[in-house]
Amino acid sequence: MARLGELEREVMDLLWAADEPLTGREVLDLLSPTRDLAYTTVTTILDRLARKDVVARERRGRAFTYAPRVGRDELTVTLMHEVLASAGDDRTAALVHFAETASVDDAQALRDALARIEAKHASTTPSVEPAESP
Repeated sequence: MARLGELEREVMDLLWAADEPLTGREVLDLLSPTRDLAYTTVTTILDRLARKDVVARERRGRAFTYAPRVGRDELTVTLMHEVLASAGDDRTAALVHFAETASVDDAQALRDALARIEAKHASTTPSVEPAESP
């Protein structure tokens, strides 16, 4: 899955916030207050998102509707994994650099998440007691 451009992210934000699938016209109308876009630009973006498999496209009458195929968190995780994979052998260095540049709140969120993961693994890993010597 390729990274999303600025307009693609804006469209995804609209789709995630919507209670039901949206048509290209509805997306255009929602973007209109902040952007001056042509209808064809919006449908091109929606089609591109469908090809990237982040939105589902379904025919409704003469129009297509679009709905998120993945949640915001899932998309973010996928993109983070892609970035780490692109670091190759420098994966650890990239993680360390990210941690060093994280805000105080983000660093705390990482510590909390790691603590939950370690606790989860500790509770699912059977303890092995040393064998008694004869």
